[in-house]
Amino acid sequence: MTQDVADRTQVDGVDVVGSLSPSRAGDFMTCPLLYRFRTIDKLPEPYSPDAVRGTVVHKVLEDLFDLPAPDRTPGRAGDLLAPAWEAIVEQEPEIAEMFGAEGPEIGAWLASCRESLDRYFALEDPTRLEPAERELYVETLLDTKLLLRGFIDRVDVAPTGEIRVVDYKTGKAPREAFEAKALFQMKFYALVLWRTRGVVPAMLQLIYLGSGELLRYCPDERDLLATERKVEAIWKAISRAHESGDWRPRRSALCGWCAHQSLCPEFGGTPPPLPVLQVEPVAG
Repeated sequence: MTQDVADRTQVDGVDVVGSLSPSRAGDFMTCPLLYRFRTIDKLPEPYSPDAVRGTVVHKVLEDLFDLPAPDRTPGRAGDLLAPAWEAIVEQEPEIAEMFGAEGPEIGAWLASCRESLDRYFALEDPTRLEPAERELYVETLLDTKLLLRGFIDRVDVAPTGEIRVVDYKTGKAPREAFEAKALFQMKFYALVLWRTRGVVPAMLQLIYLGSGELLRYCPDERDLLATERKVEAIWKAISRAHESGDWRPRRSALCGWCAHQSLCPEFGGTPPPLPVLQVEPVAG
C-alpha cells in the first residue's frame, strides 16, 4: 500500500471512506475546530522549540541503532546531536528562524536535547537491544473501509515472537488521570499491527524523556476491539461535522498551546470560510 493517500479515496483499488492517524484522531478528540484547522484548512503553524526538540531527539535515537551495539553510548548519542539538527534544518531551513533575536539561544536549546538523551540512557540500555523496525509506517483497512495509518518509533520482536511497540516522548509523563489518552495512540498502533500481522503486541511502552519515566501497558484483544470501536466512532463524528460544516471548538487547558487562538470563537476570533470545494473527508 502507498503512504500517499492524503488526497485519494482509493487504496490498492479499494474505495476508502477516508484515512485516520492517531494524531489527527487526537486532534478531533481535543477540539473539532483544531482538527478542521489542521486537516481541512491546512493552516500553517509556527515551529516551537519543544516540537523541534522532539524531532531532533527522535532522529538521534533512530540513528543510534545504526551503530554497532558497543558504540551506543551517551557520548556517541551526543556526537549525533549536531548532525541530526543540521539535517533537519537542511530539509526545512525556516526551522532555524526559531533562534532569531527573540528566540531561545541555540546552545541552551541543544543542551536541553542532550538532557533528554541522557534520560533515555537512564531508562534503557541500547547496547542490549536490536530493534526489528524503526520509524515503521503501518496501515490497515478496516471492514468499514476506513484506513488507519501512522508511524511507529520502534518495534522490538523477542526471539520467541512477542512484539513490543515503543514510542519516545520528549515531554513529561502524564498524570494518572490522563494516562488513557496517552495510551490511545499506542493502542491505535497495536490495532493496526494486530490487523496486519495477526498478533496482539505483548507490550506498549511510552518513554518519557522529559521526566525520565516509562509507561507500560499489556493489551489484549478486548482492548484492541474497543479501540477499533472508538476509532470508528471518532470517524463517524468527523464525517457528521464534515457534512454539516459544524466544527465547534472545545475549550480546555490545551488552548494555551494552540497556534490558532486568533481564529477561534472561544477567544473572540472568527474561523476562515470553509473551502468551497469539499471532498470526502480524508485525515492525515
